[in-house]
Amino acid sequence: MEEKINFEDTMKQLEEVVQNLENGELNLDESIKEFEKGMKLSKNASKYLEDAEKKITILVKDKDGGLEEKEF
Repeated sequence: MEEKINFEDTMKQLEEVVQNLENGELNLDESIKEFEKGMKLSKNASKYLEDAEKKITILVKDKDGGLEEKEF
């Protein structure tokens, strides 16, 4: 079972993967493993953002000048 990490840690790990791939010191097998790890992290980050977007509410003024809460 995978440990669930927060968005910030996911992004830090993704940045590390990108740096590892960009430095050019990995062999092909290591590069493929890092790429797969990066794709998984990217998918997790996208899921975090989708979930956050669903939770966002927007406060807008109604016609009487009051505030009305609406789902984003």
